[in-house]
Amino acid sequence: MYRILTLNNISKKGLSQLPAESYVCGNDIQEADAILVRSQKMQGMAIASSLKAVGRAGAGVNNIPVDEFSAKGIPVFNTPGANANAVKELVLAGMLLAARNIPGALQFVSKLDGDDKAMHEAVESGKKNFVGTELPGRTLGVIGLGAIGVKVANTAHALGMKVIGCDPKITVASAWQLSSAVAQAKSIGDLVAQADFLTFHVPLLEGTRNMLGADLLKRAKDGIVILNFAREGVIDNDLIAAGLNSGKIGAYVCDFPGVKFKNHPKVIALPHLGASTLEAEENCAVMVAQQIRDFLENGNIVNSVNFPEAVLPRTDGYRICIANANVPNMLGQISSAFGSHNLNILDMLNKSRGEIAYTVVDVNKPVPAEALDKLRSIEGVLSVRAL
Repeated sequence: MYRILTLNNISKKGLSQLPAESYVCGNDIQEADAILVRSQKMQGMAIASSLKAVGRAGAGVNNIPVDEFSAKGIPVFNTPGANANAVKELVLAGMLLAARNIPGALQFVSKLDGDDKAMHEAVESGKKNFVGTELPGRTLGVIGLGAIGVKVANTAHALGMKVIGCDPKITVASAWQLSSAVAQAKSIGDLVAQADFLTFHVPLLEGTRNMLGADLLKRAKDGIVILNFAREGVIDNDLIAAGLNSGKIGAYVCDFPGVKFKNHPKVIALPHLGASTLEAEENCAVMVAQQIRDFLENGNIVNSVNFPEAVLPRTDGYRICIANANVPNMLGQISSAFGSHNLNILDMLNKSRGEIAYTVVDVNKPVPAEALDKLRSIEGVLSVRAL
């Protein structure tokens, strides 16, 4: 029986992917085999020695101490693309809200007084203050062309916008999905200089923190609309505030409210609604549950943020999964450990990612405890599982 600790409310549709006869799930599970989490901060959390995997029902993993888990040989899974449509729709809504000055117009209407005649007169005289622009023919710059960025770019093009994108690390899968009409920017600076609307879809890493700097903003058109539905730290709030006050930035639309922008007339701040749809929550939960189940039962790894992708079809043999430091002669030592116990390797897969390597081995007969202990004793081995 596998024990799954849930740190947040996980969709029942997702938990249904874990058969009740083999899994027990709950928010009070002790000695868990895996943890399912959405947004709860895990830094500083006590980790049971039984833990084998962590699954994030979402894309960002800033709330998870990934390095700590890597050192223990524990893969951290996420669900890229599962909430992409939800975020895409909110980004498009943000562009429309800004382009048509809808928040200001709503506030104007909410403050109208008098009878219908007085209100109608006030509307006719006041609506000129909320004249907006249409999206067709405007240029959208998309920084980051992962699952969300590609959907935003394609839909904006379908709405008649000129779209340019920039992502030096675009994957083959994303490239296949991206419309051929989306132009490639020569650089982020080139993209910023052309954009009427600028949207960010990158993870928060050291290389992306405050990636919109003062020098880049100088190249932007006056009145540019900037959208941030990625992570708060991707854009420097002080820079945005200065740009809004100077008129360089026409509007800032984000999913991360803060004191600096509270009640600012040019800011549309939403309460982190990006993935907050029933569909997205279900998609993320189903996806992460399936990934955790495949790892626990078969040792396969798909969509891990710290381990390599590793999928080996099951044979009739007995499976061993080994995580270790990515250093020379590991495979030789692992093979020798099997050979010393007269275990014949039927199939093997070895993959590496940065400082982590992962090996899945099927052997011809049950692996004795002595062999497992021998594997664990190899310097650099982080975890060993017999399935």
